[in-house]
Amino acid sequence: MKSPQPAYLRLQQDGTFAQRIDAARAKLRACDLCPRRCGVDRLAGELGFCQTAERAWVASFTPHLGEEAPLVGRNGSGTIFFTHCNLGCVFCQNYDISHQSAGEPVTPRQLADMMLHLQRQGCHNINFVSPSHVIVPILEALAIAATEGLRLPLVYNSGGYDAPETLALLQGIIDIYMPDFKFWDPASGLKYCGIPDYPEVARQAIVAMHRQVGDLIIDDNGVARQGVIVRHLVMPGGIEETRAILKFVATTLSVDTYVNLMPQYRPCGEAHRFEDLKRRLTVAEFEAAVLAAMEAGLRRLD
Repeated sequence: MKSPQPAYLRLQQDGTFAQRIDAARAKLRACDLCPRRCGVDRLAGELGFCQTAERAWVASFTPHLGEEAPLVGRNGSGTIFFTHCNLGCVFCQNYDISHQSAGEPVTPRQLADMMLHLQRQGCHNINFVSPSHVIVPILEALAIAATEGLRLPLVYNSGGYDAPETLALLQGIIDIYMPDFKFWDPASGLKYCGIPDYPEVARQAIVAMHRQVGDLIIDDNGVARQGVIVRHLVMPGGIEETRAILKFVATTLSVDTYVNLMPQYRPCGEAHRFEDLKRRLTVAEFEAAVLAAMEAGLRRLD
């Protein structure tokens, strides 16, 4: 199929892009960009859970060959890893970035230059990793980059803890949503992230994402152009939650939802404090997760 024009270019052309930036920026005065709704004035330098004021922090930006196959293509996914996080999983596989502030603050101009640089390197998309808390600087940078020739699809690569009001501001801007659906049991969200509402928020967020962009569309070169990719990190001893999540995806979204079951859990960060997180995933556990996906009727597994 012919590659469609990225969504944000159409929105910019109809003159409403600037209005979205203004609406998102206004939310920083008493921040409710994410479901934690800390209420701090980030424009005045106050810090909430995400420890981020007005500017985004970036840990790294690079063509990434380890992402999902439709994102990587031949030349890689243009990943921008944002420092800090609105979720704070105790076992985070990028603990130094999410918890220990690895990275530097950047201006919208610098962030726009990163996007344009990744495009010049031949990347197939711009992949925002952990973007939920830095929507405003992303939009401000995108306005600059699009004016200066950015034409790549945008990937919203989040932990799934996203507010529906914020996702509404991104409609017509984000081409590919890639949320992680981590937990089905509220007790797990409370234990590992301090948020018992994670499962309900994630369900609502992922449905809203799918409503915006639908199932994953892949062009003639095997590269994703639009749609949803759902990630799920299979956890030690967590097969029942995995089954419930996969059944939800198949029945509430679509059996054609592109799903990446991730087997790479390893004890990181503060995982040593939890007996059930001290070990790696077993082969048998991952095979059970794949079987659960097939039993749910899911047909597109990465």
